[in-house]
Amino acid sequence: MASAATAVSAEEGLPHLSSQAYLEGKAVGESCALVADLCRHFYNLGWVTGTGGSITVKVHDDAVPKPHQLIVMSPSGVQKERMVPEDMYVLSGSGAVLSAPSQKPYPHKPPKCTDCAPLFMKAYQMRNAGAVIHSHGMESCLITMLHPFSKEFRITHMEMIKGIQGHGYYDELVIPIIENTAHERELTESLSQAMAAYPKATAVLVRNHGIYVWGDSWINAKTQAECYHYLFDAALKLHQLGIDYSSPSHGLIGSTNAFQDKNKRLNDAVKALENGEHCPETSRHCVVLDIEGTTTPITFVTDVLFPYARDNVRKHLVSTYESDETKEDIKLLRTQIEEDLKQGVSGSVPIPPNDDAKNDVVESLVTNVEAMIKADRKITSLKQLQGHIWRAGYENKELQGIVYEDVPEALKKWNANGTKVYIYSSGSREAQKLLFANTLYGDLRKYLSGFFDTTVGNKRESCSYLEISQTVGVDKPSQILFVTDVYQEAVAAKAAGLEVLISVRPGNAPLPDNHGFKTIRSFAEV
Repeated sequence: MASAATAVSAEEGLPHLSSQAYLEGKAVGESCALVADLCRHFYNLGWVTGTGGSITVKVHDDAVPKPHQLIVMSPSGVQKERMVPEDMYVLSGSGAVLSAPSQKPYPHKPPKCTDCAPLFMKAYQMRNAGAVIHSHGMESCLITMLHPFSKEFRITHMEMIKGIQGHGYYDELVIPIIENTAHERELTESLSQAMAAYPKATAVLVRNHGIYVWGDSWINAKTQAECYHYLFDAALKLHQLGIDYSSPSHGLIGSTNAFQDKNKRLNDAVKALENGEHCPETSRHCVVLDIEGTTTPITFVTDVLFPYARDNVRKHLVSTYESDETKEDIKLLRTQIEEDLKQGVSGSVPIPPNDDAKNDVVESLVTNVEAMIKADRKITSLKQLQGHIWRAGYENKELQGIVYEDVPEALKKWNANGTKVYIYSSGSREAQKLLFANTLYGDLRKYLSGFFDTTVGNKRESCSYLEISQTVGVDKPSQILFVTDVYQEAVAAKAAGLEVLISVRPGNAPLPDNHGFKTIRSFAEV
């Protein structure tokens, strides 16, 4: 192996880890041999064929704190069943390459570390994992396709659930499902979000792709991976038999045909649009509205709400410091800031322990929150705190929700003719409700049937709109009108089969030439 770096471990206070002697020592050598053995084993199971999939383990050393232990990763684009220890990459605890394999003669490709590296690092950083396995096993792919709009896999009352960390026979096993992307590294953010949203999970499924499994050691990760694949295979076979694997009784699936028919109608609608065909004309049942640039000027958020939250962070934290709500807000912020510090996010500063002086804790929180607001970060901890600050502002009459003057009349009209209206915004549902409850035109929530935020999915992904179409209970996505000012959201909604209009309001971003969507300047045109 060729040495690639020597400085990283020094900054961790453990300079010997990057020494040539340590890199060529017994602990690293055994870990490299272990990964090669596991790759051959998993190849025979069908998990890493076609050079797909990958494995990584920590180099166990009792003298080194786990976060700083070296990491061994398998390379990319290599026949997994033919790998040898010399093919492995060795990384520092922070993810910098310390040792890389040498170039092999033709027909071997130049060496390259696994494309899964940034996702593996998330498991190490967020879960303190000792090993991570990425499998392309057929059952892990097919199980995500069984219910194409589901964001979770659920199963219960199966013996092999006991092999999953923190679970017993009577527990329900829940695994989040994220959407696939063209490049592995592009999954990093959605994987991180899923790990944060499902703290009990030790795996994340990737639709039409495979699974990431982690454990506190390679044995634990391997055991769980085997149990997961067993459970997926069992679920697929039970479904073929018409048995509901997600219920404790494992009875016959109820209304199976109705469910399949509904999915078929959704898929047929999407396929028709992809082929340039038109879906059959149906009456519009629902309207889904974006907020910024659609119901409300963008400047209300950028020039009013954001500055108000920034200017009142200190006041809010000081006055509510002992409340359970603010304690929960601070807990969320601490978790996010710890992750930001590990990632070197600009503007992040450490938060003193809770038993330190209240003023010191508040000041450090204010510094972090101001940096988050400046960067316009879309993170739950910030959105939750902002929502609570804005609520106080509305209650004190220091804030008033702003909507375009044509909005109240349109909401009244749709409500009168039986058309349900929903809001879908990147802001939290609480923030959405506050805005519409406190307008110059009074409380407009009485005209709204519900609120969606990004917990339903990213606004630029088609599956989010299919999820909404199932939630609101329409027979076809084309029975929903979606109005937004963002071109990429319009494209995603159209791909899901929704009717789409783009809102053109003062201050909105320009649209691409020949964008192909009908535009409106007022809801009176709808």
